[in-house]
Amino acid sequence: MPDEPLSPVAEPAAPGPKPLFASLDTRVAERAAKWLAAATDAASPDTQLFARLIAARDVRHELTLLGLSQPAWRALLERHFVHAPAPVFASLPALPPIDTSEHAAFVETLHALMLTYASAAVDTNDVRCLASIIAHACLRPDHLWRDLGLAGRDEVTWMLTRYFPTLVLLNVDNLRWKKFLAQQRALSLGLQPGPAPGCPGCEDYGHCFPGHH
Repeated sequence: MPDEPLSPVAEPAAPGPKPLFASLDTRVAERAAKWLAAATDAASPDTQLFARLIAARDVRHELTLLGLSQPAWRALLERHFVHAPAPVFASLPALPPIDTSEHAAFVETLHALMLTYASAAVDTNDVRCLASIIAHACLRPDHLWRDLGLAGRDEVTWMLTRYFPTLVLLNVDNLRWKKFLAQQRALSLGLQPGPAPGCPGCEDYGHCFPGHH
């Protein structure tokens, strides 16, 4: 199981290959560093991951798109960002309404499926939060790594391997992660595999689903 953090955040890059974080939007990097400054344990790879996922939406004032209920938000802050200022705890984003019942069903069923593959080595509540964040990201029209605010596919692979290792092993065809998650959800429900709700808006939709219009 990968125990190393994704990449350094607040420290300057050392000579040699640049950390993955360096390729992210500067605003996201700066916001993630602010979240880590409030961290319970800034060295924790899980805390670093959540700082980045939160920062990607925070800089765009889109925290509701993470799909976390207020109790889940509060518990997440208490686990990972206990030094966040009191106003942050007082103004937690409400869970947004999902556009259609179809989208709501997609999120609910994908979330439930991911939990069945959860690693026992990570915090159960972190797993639930991450499953929600990933399922809601699948509603947006881009590659999953961009929807999540990560630096590339490798970081999504790291995240999924850490939290849902047995699910990752099923991707024997090396499918793109959003397509793979939608496929696994469909198969678990006895449905014909198809795109995630956000896929049609992606630039590579025709590549992933040449038979769909």
